[in-house]
Amino acid sequence: MAAALLLLICAGALLHSAEAQDLYTQLSDIYKKGVDLAMVQLDSHAGVHHHFRFLRRVDSHESESGFGVKYIYHHFYLKPTMCPKGTTETDPQRCLFRNDRPLMDCAICYKTSEEQIESKPAPYIHCIQKPRLTKVSLVPNSKLKIIITASETCFSITLKISQKL
Repeated sequence: MAAALLLLICAGALLHSAEAQDLYTQLSDIYKKGVDLAMVQLDSHAGVHHHFRFLRRVDSHESESGFGVKYIYHHFYLKPTMCPKGTTETDPQRCLFRNDRPLMDCAICYKTSEEQIESKPAPYIHCIQKPRLTKVSLVPNSKLKIIITASETCFSITLKISQKL
C-alpha cells in the first residue's frame, strides 16, 4: 500500500516537472524565434559551457507600427540542462533542468515583419548569468553593510552605509 502511494506521488511529481519544463511550447511562434536566436548566440559563445532551455518569461512588450511590422521586447530566463552543449534535443524528459548552475537572464529586442525577424535593425540580444550567491552582512556596531555577490565568472564586494544601526 505504501509502495503504491509512493509510486503515485513520484509519477505526479514527474508529470508536474515535465509540464513546468515545457513552457516554451506555450510561446507564440515569433517569441519562440527570439528565444531560439538567443540560444544560438549562447551556444556559439566559447565561455558558455552548458546547454540551456527556456524556463519562463519575465516580461514582454509588443508594439505594432502598421503594415505587419512589430517591435518586440522579450525578457526571459534560460536554465542549464543535463545535456551537453550543442545538443539539439528539445524533449524535456531527455534534457532535464539541472539545479546546480545559475540561470541565464536574457533580454532580446527585435523587429518583425510578417512574423519573421528582420535583420535590419539587427536584433539586440543580451544574456547574463544571474548571481549564484549573494550574502549580506552587517558589520557589528557600525552602519556598514557588506554585500558579497559571486557567480562562476564574477566576484564583487559592495559596501553600503545603512540608515539603521
